[in-house]
Amino acid sequence: MKSRLLEDCPATLIPAGDRVTLAKGTEVFITQTLGGHVTVRTDRGLFRISSENAGAIAGHAAATSAAAATSASAAFSEESVWDALKTCFDPEIPVNIVDLGLVYDLSVEAAEGGRNNVEVKMTLTAPGCGMGPVIAEDARAKIAALPAVASAKVHIVWDPVWAPQMISPEGRKVLGLE
Repeated sequence: MKSRLLEDCPATLIPAGDRVTLAKGTEVFITQTLGGHVTVRTDRGLFRISSENAGAIAGHAAATSAAAATSASAAFSEESVWDALKTCFDPEIPVNIVDLGLVYDLSVEAAEGGRNNVEVKMTLTAPGCGMGPVIAEDARAKIAALPAVASAKVHIVWDPVWAPQMISPEGRKVLGLE
C-alpha cells in the first residue's frame, strides 16, 4: 500500500538498526504490518516504524491484536509467553520469531508475590543484523506486559548458529518452502 507520512516520524533503518527520522511528506510503501509494527520502503531504503508511531502513516489503521488483548486478560502461563513471542517478527520476514526458529530457550522462575521472572535465549538469522536489539526489545516488552511477570530478559546468543532448517513447518508454509 502506497502512502505518505503525515508528520516527521521516528523509524529504524533495516537492516542496520540505525534510528532515523523520516520527514513529513515522505512517500512510503507498506511492505509488512505484522506484530503491530510497520515495515515501509522509501526511496532511501527499508524502515521499521514502531506501533507507537504508525499513526504518522496516512490511511494506515493499526490493527488491534486479538492475541495481545487475550494475553493481557489471561492468567500467566508458559504458553502465554510463547504466544507473546509469536507476535514478534523480523521486519523483513513475514514469519514470527518462534516459527522462524530463532527462540532457543525459555525459562520461567517464580518470583516474590506470585510473579515470574522470564528469560529467553534467541538468535538472529545473521550475526551482523543490526535489527537484533530491536527484535529482542520487542520480545522483552511483550513478555513484560503479560500478567504476573516481574522481569523479562531476552538474550541474543549465537550457539547454535541459526540455519533455515530450524524454521517450523508453519513458517515453511508461509515462506513457500513446502
